[in-house]
Amino acid sequence: MPRWGMVIDLDKCFACQSCTAACRMENNTPVAGPDQTVLGRAILWNEVLPFIEGEYPLVHATMIPRPCMHCDNPPCTAVCPVRATYKNEEGIVVVDYQRCIGCRMCTVACPYAIRYFNWFPPEWPQSLNQHLNPDPEVAPRPKGVVEKCTFCIQRLHKAREKAAAEGRTFQATDYTPACVQTCTGHARYFGDLDDPNSLVSKLAHSPRAFRLLEELGTEPKVYYLKQG
Repeated sequence: MPRWGMVIDLDKCFACQSCTAACRMENNTPVAGPDQTVLGRAILWNEVLPFIEGEYPLVHATMIPRPCMHCDNPPCTAVCPVRATYKNEEGIVVVDYQRCIGCRMCTVACPYAIRYFNWFPPEWPQSLNQHLNPDPEVAPRPKGVVEKCTFCIQRLHKAREKAAAEGRTFQATDYTPACVQTCTGHARYFGDLDDPNSLVSKLAHSPRAFRLLEELGTEPKVYYLKQG
């Protein structure tokens, strides 16, 4: 069984935010609007954050793309009282929106702040209605649940179904999340971390590779490559 992971090369990322736009359209992420955003209620499953290193005056500014880390030891799953969030057999941390009761314990436990509470009924400006993904698996989530990046798991399901319909074995290369597919700088890599021959596995073992807040023991499956 694959263990899906991602590598993001910070040398190639130039913060164009095409990943953010692609994620929003693929997963029908609600638009909060300026009033809700001011209250800290914006919903971005995949965003690019400013990151400062060093001390003044020797400082270096860069950008850190931040999807869900899909940790191997996720603290969010341990605190959910109804097991609405869990790690599946392929290592993807998912949310069962039908079970979620909106207690937000998972958002408190997540050190990466990548979970978002849906404060309002999902809505989009009229101009964006034609961009919605008609896939029923990514139907808009109701008000009062927590939502997050799922590595576009609906694409995994479709890729497996297509391989079965074509009478062939599913390959890890059949499945690509929207943010990886649309990255204009080709800074994102995705695949099976347990396959030593996969590019994502080789990059994850690169001397340049690091993980965010690795010292916490969450074992994130999103790796970054340091800037040269």
